[in-house]
Amino acid sequence: MSQSASNKETKERIAVYPGTFDPVTFGHLDIAARALHMCDRLVVAVGDNRNKNPLFSVEERIALIKESLGNLELDGRVRVEKFSGLTVRYAQQVGADLIVRGLRAVTDFEWEFQLALINRQQDPNIETVCLMTSQEYSFLSASVVRELAMLGGNLRNVVPANVADALLHKFAPVPGKADVRDI
Repeated sequence: MSQSASNKETKERIAVYPGTFDPVTFGHLDIAARALHMCDRLVVAVGDNRNKNPLFSVEERIALIKESLGNLELDGRVRVEKFSGLTVRYAQQVGADLIVRGLRAVTDFEWEFQLALINRQQDPNIETVCLMTSQEYSFLSASVVRELAMLGGNLRNVVPANVADALLHKFAPVPGKADVRDI
């Protein structure tokens, strides 16, 4: 066996799972855990996109994800980091050869297909892999979870307890101000 073939066999396979994760949901965690079947290490890349107006700061999102992932016992194979800019450039920086994306419904496909093609155009050595969400999470999106929290809905089946607590804190009624949940 040649030396280059031997190096390819021993190279650690790294995948990047990018997103805003505002907040992280059980659907996100499901995709992260399943992505580990395709790689040795997974980097959950928390986007710091200045064009979005997230509920949680990037630091809060990272802390919530780390705590949520810690409860899954993933053997230290996952790290959570902040990133900004092109996902494919970030993947290059961390030595990833896979970008993992989640698909909930057919409506997600067109956008994810465009992203996969532009990423391949930028670097043909990095593959984009889309994982279909598990059926029980197919209705979940971070925006639906934020609205559910704002309106006082039950968060038990959509986010981990630490995220539910953080959401309840963000949407806690302000004394003297009308609460939308009371209307």
